[in-house]
Amino acid sequence: MSTILITGGTGLIGKALTKALLDKNYNVIILTRNPDKQTVSTSRLSYTKWDVEKQVIDKDAIVRADYIVHLAGTGVAEKRWTKKRKKEIVSSRVESGKLIADTLRTFPNNVKAVVIASAIGFYGRDSLSFGEGQGEVFVETDLPANDFLGQTCKQWEESMETVTQLGKRLVKLRTGIVLSKEGGALKEFLKPMRFGIAAIPGSGKQVISWIHIDDLVRMYIAAIENENMNEVYNAVAPRPVSNKEFTLRLAKIKRGRFFVPIHVPSFILKLVLGEMSIEVLKSAKVSCEKIQQTGFVFQYPSIEAALKQLIR
Repeated sequence: MSTILITGGTGLIGKALTKALLDKNYNVIILTRNPDKQTVSTSRLSYTKWDVEKQVIDKDAIVRADYIVHLAGTGVAEKRWTKKRKKEIVSSRVESGKLIADTLRTFPNNVKAVVIASAIGFYGRDSLSFGEGQGEVFVETDLPANDFLGQTCKQWEESMETVTQLGKRLVKLRTGIVLSKEGGALKEFLKPMRFGIAAIPGSGKQVISWIHIDDLVRMYIAAIENENMNEVYNAVAPRPVSNKEFTLRLAKIKRGRFFVPIHVPSFILKLVLGEMSIEVLKSAKVSCEKIQQTGFVFQYPSIEAALKQLIR
């Protein structure tokens, strides 16, 4: 069976993808800074060393790989965006991408395709973010935004472009908000609900383009297995929702009728989160038509189906 090399394999998406690949009898190698700290290892799952800052990578892992899935990158929403943090966010993605691309170019290998994570932050804010119109729908051919995340995603994707010159298939998945019961955004939405509060950021009109983690994992596997998949695809569900609708549906599933909806004013979010509040308050309606045209079928196309599966 084929061997998949994963960066960022110890993160939320990486863990779910690793389990799914093992269930399909793939061999998995995970690149990590601390392979000795990993306690789970089998004949089909192994961990090996890399260090992006020192530009060190296990060349043998590259040589053994048939496919590479590149998920690594410092968490965007984990800390306030200081100058130092923003530099870490960019360099962790760009430098890791260059390290993989340079290694593929330098050492003989049998890698057929590289699948990389990107984000819908590439597109920036639609017009609804500014209280105008209904918000345009972003598609894969749209240009990157000139804001921090837009330019970060642009550099992130470009760092791997050279692998196409080596005759390898390159797939980029621009991912929306990932919903998982293991952590991530859903965990943050649930926190105030422990106290019976459904906290709606700002007006609540801003559109969320989301995806259930099971569908995202299936999309990564499709990108590996479908030789006709190339270039960029939006990894979002077919039915985006407003922030208010998302929050209220989640509260109803979690607490029935026992909750109080409260709008959190934009100025408070800006005080608490700083520049990162832009991402909480922005609206981004993103199309998934292109990935559907490949034959991909979503298990969780609606927010209600996704939340019921995750919460219940």
